[in-house]
Amino acid sequence: MPRQIELADVLRRHGEAFRHSHAGRLGHGERRVMAAITACRTAALGGHVEQCDDCGAVRVAYNSCRNRHCPKCQWTAREAWLEKRKAELLPVPYFHVVFTLPPAIAAIAFQNKARVYAILFRASAEALRKLAANPRHLGAELGVLAVLHSWGQTLQHHPHVHCVIPGGGPSLDGTRWVSCDKDFFLPVRPLARLFRGMFLDELRRAFDAAELKFFGDLAPLAQPRAFARHLAKARRLDWVVYAKRPFAGPEQTLAYLARYTHRVAIANSRLLALNEGKVDFTWKDYRHAGRTKVMTLDATEFIRRFLLHVRPDGFHRIRYYGFLAIGRRAENLARCRSLIDEAHAISDPDPPAAPVGVDDARLTAAADPCVCPDCGGRMRRIGPAPRDPDSAAAFWCDTS
Repeated sequence: MPRQIELADVLRRHGEAFRHSHAGRLGHGERRVMAAITACRTAALGGHVEQCDDCGAVRVAYNSCRNRHCPKCQWTAREAWLEKRKAELLPVPYFHVVFTLPPAIAAIAFQNKARVYAILFRASAEALRKLAANPRHLGAELGVLAVLHSWGQTLQHHPHVHCVIPGGGPSLDGTRWVSCDKDFFLPVRPLARLFRGMFLDELRRAFDAAELKFFGDLAPLAQPRAFARHLAKARRLDWVVYAKRPFAGPEQTLAYLARYTHRVAIANSRLLALNEGKVDFTWKDYRHAGRTKVMTLDATEFIRRFLLHVRPDGFHRIRYYGFLAIGRRAENLARCRSLIDEAHAISDPDPPAAPVGVDDARLTAAADPCVCPDCGGRMRRIGPAPRDPDSAAAFWCDTS
């Protein structure tokens, strides 16, 4: 059976040519990501030799790059994050709402990632919280877990925020739990209008404070009149806010979170082939009922699209708002559970089922690098692995 193609294979074979062809347009962040993924789990980063106590199998385990864009380094981080989130699930339905920027605004976001992505987070969360606080809709405080995605299925720049939200919240006076309708969260049209207004108002303030930069085709927007006209056109557009049906339960919520939290652009499992300078990968065509298709791109174009999604240094793409905000999350969740218990005691004498977690044993076994892949025995470190000084020097040169 042939080995699974990886993103690192594409970068090793075609990364150098890409660097030369994009020498004047490739930033330090993109170069660092390319170098890290290429070196991940190779002799460039060093490692150690292990031997199984039971069957005597020997293997070399090279160190990981730990770059947050590397598909091989995100699985363990994702599972560790999920373990922490399990204890925070509430015994209520969970809803999924997606906020998307229109192309004319997405182009500005690409040239001002840190500033505009932060506006996208705040505007989507505040629109949810403001509409939910309205007594005509819910009259409650929400908790929001928001995850930024900057890509679509074909790796083009497509910034949007996925929000996972418990179906209800404490009443505004904090005395009771207010539940959503089991099949309906908040009306999408007023939510979209509220999101659009909040986003564009804050974008305008960022422009007035000289916090936005414009290059290439967008350079004319640096002029106040041109920027004002651009925003006026954006205000006349219908912005896309999509609310999906509620999850079936906490277990399904965890399964969903596992797919959307620690992933950047594309997983290695979607890569099919790398031949003659072409990359084949799968994608879902949501305009045709999510049908899985195969796309073929030149390797240089594939690399270019992947690097569109390199995040600014220090930028957090998972954020929490409302009663899930980090500062008082534990206290707020305890209060929510108490209110939910009171509500169920009044309406239903049978207490709700406890949140269903993931299989701890399965996660532990799958994530444990000390388990022998041949017999399941214990792998023990017996010495250092040989290191390639040339590749190590190249790695540190690119990442420094």
